[in-house]
Amino acid sequence: MCGICGIASSRGAVDPARLAEMSATLVHRGPDSDGSFVDGGVGLAARRLSIIDLEGGDQPIANEDGTVHVVQNGEIYNHEELRRELEAAGHRFRTRCDTEVLVHLYEEQGDDFARRLRGMFAVAIWDGRGAGRLVLARDRFGIKPLLYRHADGELAFASELRALPRGEIDLDDHVSGREDRSRQLWGLLAFTLWHQRHVERAPQPLSNRPLQGVAR
Repeated sequence: MCGICGIASSRGAVDPARLAEMSATLVHRGPDSDGSFVDGGVGLAARRLSIIDLEGGDQPIANEDGTVHVVQNGEIYNHEELRRELEAAGHRFRTRCDTEVLVHLYEEQGDDFARRLRGMFAVAIWDGRGAGRLVLARDRFGIKPLLYRHADGELAFASELRALPRGEIDLDDHVSGREDRSRQLWGLLAFTLWHQRHVERAPQPLSNRPLQGVAR
């Protein structure tokens, strides 16, 4: 079990201390290591329980030129098969970790990367190329949790509700089933940051064109 969280904001640069506070609430999910990445208005963080590539799999993990970063909670069962395919296509790997497969598969296939995965996973990918895109994906059966809140020009996401911004979500209301603005992610969503000024949901997110077997 690992934990991931992150922020995409149009209100300015992400505060690393705030991101660290979110990550700290997930330490019980990943006691072996923690890592974070901040790029202006976007921040990713991960707490890792080491299972594959114990020494080299710390997250976030980047592509060859550092323009795409990924964090993951879960396990990709077909990562070795995908790795061989990606290496044959010219991608260079620095670890033996299944998480690194995700960043290169996204480079190769875009949003369709999730269709190739077999396993249980919750994934966040920051594509810093061009306008910038944040992609969130979860396994088809929802085994690995991923919650998000998109409000007031900011998207926050996490493996657990307690990691989302304090004071904005009433945990008692959530537990009792009353409505709030947090949502459990099913399938795949894509958000675009336009020059760090606006956070917009993609016009045709894959959540509206669900993966086979996924119901929103």
